[in-house]
Amino acid sequence: MSDEKRPGSSLATCDPVYDPAVMAFYQQALTALEYAEKRIIKGTDDMTLAGDDLIIIRRLRKTMDSRRKDYLMPFQDHVKEVNDAYKSLMAPVEAADKITGDKMLAFNAEQDRIRAEQERINSLRMEAAKADAALHNGELTESVNLVEVLPPVATKTQSELGSTGQRDNWQFEITDFSLLPDEYKMPDAVKLGKVVRAGLHTIPGVRVFNQPSLVVRR
Repeated sequence: MSDEKRPGSSLATCDPVYDPAVMAFYQQALTALEYAEKRIIKGTDDMTLAGDDLIIIRRLRKTMDSRRKDYLMPFQDHVKEVNDAYKSLMAPVEAADKITGDKMLAFNAEQDRIRAEQERINSLRMEAAKADAALHNGELTESVNLVEVLPPVATKTQSELGSTGQRDNWQFEITDFSLLPDEYKMPDAVKLGKVVRAGLHTIPGVRVFNQPSLVVRR
């Protein structure tokens, strides 16, 4: 579409239903559908005629799809421009969000680490006290000086502006694929497709079958 005005180039007029060319293609499509529904193939001559019609149908489909893309092009260009602009404009706020959130999570993680270490120290001291008591007929020879344990980190903070909280986000890492239960093992569909199309049709645990499709060249 060089000299012709691109359909949909005006964002205000973007309904293809009011485009005479589009509606003409639609009428051709309805005619093609009518012929397709009534078509009966009983021999090679019918196959030849059906093949010719299929070529026409594929051309019509390509033309209609091209027209659709022409309508969408101005919007897609505008969307890309807006997204590209806002990617730069939003960069500082996205960075501020991440930095602040990471520091809050780091503080919580450090508090959890300290509390766990304090609990471990107290556990060791209690074990030592029990061992000491066992050596002295059940009596402690000295007091058990337990360290003060930090309270659990608050999962939610509230202020006049609103609230913030921490929630669990469990992740995983596979350390030994051979130990993974079968229900969690997924086949590599992309790799299987490549080798099957390349001619490998005997694979243990896989049924390879052919679903022919029509190829139209014009």
